[in-house]
Amino acid sequence: MNKPAFDDIFMELAVNLAKRSHCVKRHVGAVLTMETRIVSIGYNGPPKGTHNCDEEWPTDGCARDSKGGCSLAIHAEQNAILYAVKNKTSVEGSTLYVTLSPCLSCARIIYTMGIEKVIFLNSYASYKGLTEDEGVEFLRKFGVKAEQYDGEIDHANQLI
Repeated sequence: MNKPAFDDIFMELAVNLAKRSHCVKRHVGAVLTMETRIVSIGYNGPPKGTHNCDEEWPTDGCARDSKGGCSLAIHAEQNAILYAVKNKTSVEGSTLYVTLSPCLSCARIIYTMGIEKVIFLNSYASYKGLTEDEGVEFLRKFGVKAEQYDGEIDHANQLI
């Protein structure tokens, strides 16, 4: 029996977590790990106790902010980091697996929290029609390893 690599296991989990998202526009999942252990998980969506966009606004999603982004959504990376911190778990030195490369705002948080490595499935720049992945470039500039996932798993290539 071939045992899957931990990168494959964690990315497949991130893909499956993305399916929990209530966002109408994009589903994103994240897994924070320390060596071979899961520290925290997250997916994009509104803060607890507010509106689930797919239920409240099933056609168009929540209102847009001044930059065109979701006015309610917390990104998957942010949710994973916030949950860990809320539970007094350090994320310093961890690895983050995420289905969409971090935006610049998330990249700043990742760097500040001391996360050492980010493995992403798809490009945020490609999704947004940008020329470069600003978040990935920021992370690399300041010494955080950031690389696109190139493993083999059953469900990682198809996102909702």
